[in-house]
Amino acid sequence: MQVLTRVPRAEGPEIQPVPTWRIALSGVLSLLGLGLSTYLTVAHFVGVGILECAGNGVVDCAKVTTSAQSYVFGIPVAVLGLGYWVVMTALNSPWAWRAADRRVHVTRLALSVLGMGFVLYLISAELLIIGAICIYCTGVHIVTFAQLVLVMATVPTMLGWGREPSGASRRR
Repeated sequence: MQVLTRVPRAEGPEIQPVPTWRIALSGVLSLLGLGLSTYLTVAHFVGVGILECAGNGVVDCAKVTTSAQSYVFGIPVAVLGLGYWVVMTALNSPWAWRAADRRVHVTRLALSVLGMGFVLYLISAELLIIGAICIYCTGVHIVTFAQLVLVMATVPTMLGWGREPSGASRRR
């Protein structure tokens, strides 16, 4: 008879549970980001005529979404955003938040930081190069920032980063 044993975890403190409200909020933020980026992707392929904020002023979605800066390495930024939010929606599911594998949580943290870095590039492109902003893009930027704040406030503590190991304080 074969006995099943647990595979030893990587070194480090035990993963701490996450409050339910944070899991729910991360899911809502992910779905908002997914919805906005889906709309922007559809607008990219169907035509900017479906964008409600196509105008001639400072708020001009058509100008932003058809600019040279709306492509990165030949890929539409809207498609990159959609891919990002698909992955983040999976990483912010209740099952992913409760995962015992630390790599899931570290990946969530890394992608949140990477996403915010990309948002900062996009905001600077809108303000400094294009000279217009897109309301829908701004919505994605705000959701990305809120997601970063939530993840930064949760994941490091959850993984035990910044805390002394339980035996370290006794050794002093």
